[in-house]
Amino acid sequence: MNYQFFATCPRGLEALLVDELSHNKAHKILATDGGVAFEGNLETMYRVNLHSRIATRVLSRVGEGIYATEEDIYKATFKLQWPSWFKVSQTIRVKVTGVKCPLKSLDFVTLRIKDAVCDRFREEGALRPSVSVRDPDVRIHAYLTQNQYQLYLDTSGAPLYQRGFRDVSVIAPLRENLAAGIIMLSSWKPGTPFLDPMCGSGTFLIEAAMMAVNQPPGMKRTFGFQQLKSFDEALWKKIETEAMHQMKPIEFLEIYGSDMDLRAVRVARHNLKVAGLEEVAKVIQSDFIKLEPPRSEGVLVTNPPYGQRIGEDEDLKEVYPVWAKHMKESFGGWDTYFLTADLEMPKDMRLKPSKKTPLFNGALECRLFEIKMVAGSNRKPKS
Repeated sequence: MNYQFFATCPRGLEALLVDELSHNKAHKILATDGGVAFEGNLETMYRVNLHSRIATRVLSRVGEGIYATEEDIYKATFKLQWPSWFKVSQTIRVKVTGVKCPLKSLDFVTLRIKDAVCDRFREEGALRPSVSVRDPDVRIHAYLTQNQYQLYLDTSGAPLYQRGFRDVSVIAPLRENLAAGIIMLSSWKPGTPFLDPMCGSGTFLIEAAMMAVNQPPGMKRTFGFQQLKSFDEALWKKIETEAMHQMKPIEFLEIYGSDMDLRAVRVARHNLKVAGLEEVAKVIQSDFIKLEPPRSEGVLVTNPPYGQRIGEDEDLKEVYPVWAKHMKESFGGWDTYFLTADLEMPKDMRLKPSKKTPLFNGALECRLFEIKMVAGSNRKPKS
């Protein structure tokens, strides 16, 4: 049986998600801003949740239609067969998102959807499910436009960028699916030296290490679909076992990280260890401008830290040229990638990017700048 799904993702990574869905045998794939709609059976949905490095959530559409008032949405929600999808003993949470929605209060719509689900259960018995805001068993999503609604069951549970092993972070950690997408947009391929010289809590390092050993990003976590009545445990075990057998040996694979902050180095090492990937990457303490490249060629990917970790009063326009000078002197032959919200960064570095990819870190508009450092100097020696 085929179902209709919608996988959300960071804006700017939709094309990568389309590729992942195609690889996992999804059908009728259609990209929109911030996500991709597709069709597939339970196996497709299980595989996307386990293997997607880009998706944030995989939502199963259970209802859609036209509305004018909150009561229209209540009645439509009440008609759906919620008791056939999960147990009354399980806790629920409802989340409503609206774009150009004319209704006065999304909070009131949320309450009416919750009431409709509970009333549907009560009609079939004396009990109704309880609400849990923090850690619900079942998550219900509603998406409202000007006059249309869509209702979804969340098959992912906690967002998929929560890989299940980062329990310590430093200031403003990058979400894992955005980090994975940036690595995929770079020229890096497993087997090539990879470096993050401002690694923070190690997000880029862990994502690269998982790719290098072919470890599914969801291998160490649970999913929302495991709470649904349709859950096929035998099929899920088969998919999990197949994924584990396709993993490569855990060994050092030329993935390097550094940070000038010793605490960040310790956190990155800890997170790699919790992920079971400490042998795959090497992390040291070093200021970027003192760091020597581990190999003559490779790929550098980083999200430059600002503010507290560089110094609130330090002018980035003074820092950038220092980084650029070191890159010219030491990183010839390397492809470098910088994710930043500072759109003037390459100009201040006096380096010309070969690519500028618009991405969004949450609501923050950013650019991924590709800057290829040519080996040797292009300047002719003075006569």
